[in-house]
Amino acid sequence: MTDLSAFISGLPKAELHIHIEGSFEPELMYALAQRNSLPFRYATVDELRAAYRFGSLQDFLDLYYQGMGVLQTEQDFYDLAMAYLRRAAKQNVRHAEIFFDPQGHTDRGVAFKTVIDGLTRALNDARRELGLSASLILCFLRHLDEESALKTLEEALPWRDRFIGVGLDSSEKGHPPAKFQRVFARARALGLHAVAHAGEEGPPDYVWEALDLLKVERIDHGNRALEDERLTARLAAEKMPLTVCPLSNLKLCVVRDMKQHPLRRMLQAGLVATLNSDDPAYFGGYVTENYLAVQQALDLSRDEIVTLAGNGFRAAFLDDATKQRHLAALQAYCAS
Repeated sequence: MTDLSAFISGLPKAELHIHIEGSFEPELMYALAQRNSLPFRYATVDELRAAYRFGSLQDFLDLYYQGMGVLQTEQDFYDLAMAYLRRAAKQNVRHAEIFFDPQGHTDRGVAFKTVIDGLTRALNDARRELGLSASLILCFLRHLDEESALKTLEEALPWRDRFIGVGLDSSEKGHPPAKFQRVFARARALGLHAVAHAGEEGPPDYVWEALDLLKVERIDHGNRALEDERLTARLAAEKMPLTVCPLSNLKLCVVRDMKQHPLRRMLQAGLVATLNSDDPAYFGGYVTENYLAVQQALDLSRDEIVTLAGNGFRAAFLDDATKQRHLAALQAYCAS
């Protein structure tokens, strides 16, 4: 391990783009299928792991939603979340903002209460046992209609204190942010933060829509924003954070080679880029592996790595005093 690799491993980090259902490792998925006595198409863990090799976003999503089907009980959701949180803590993640997809569960008969109780119990245990703070962001599935999203938001309101914001994920092509204006307006009126996936597979126009119609506070991915100079300048001027996920981009062929990844160009353009793992069980690495991959491919300097880590804390939905505490810890680590 190089000195810079060791430095990255110990670096205090925030993670702002992690789908909890995307942290579903094959071993746990297989174990839960057995625990719940569910019919399962894979005879062994190795056979299941082989299915994690896919070539497109849609192939991934098909497996992703199939995997959701083994999540049945509050304990299942707890186990899924705790498995991620323990991994994150080992990688010195100090704060995480975690996406979850309630429609993927309620549409198959699992109560919202079952989902939220399991996830929040894990978050509370992680804070106490691991020293890792975490919050939930409720995501709407964009391949479903806005009425479904509105219904989901209203269904979630008895647990309004359990999540901090709303997001927009799933298949981007053909599902522009404009499709969800009303539900995002409703969420903002409730005091919820707003984020959205945009500019991963979709065009720069989707980023414009996320900003102007959904009024988001962060753009998830945002790679294709660089194709539009005026948009890039706006993102820089507004200090709009981008939650960038390099290994995800490589796995889904958003970039063909990590050396072509636009992260350095984002930094050079003054964009507030952050590093995250997206769906780490499926995409080959958690947040530290994402740092290592781009550092090695793009020859990022120590200062650039520290900038990315600092951006993660600055872009988090935390109060200023907490942000400053995390940034002070980052500074102390760098000085040690």
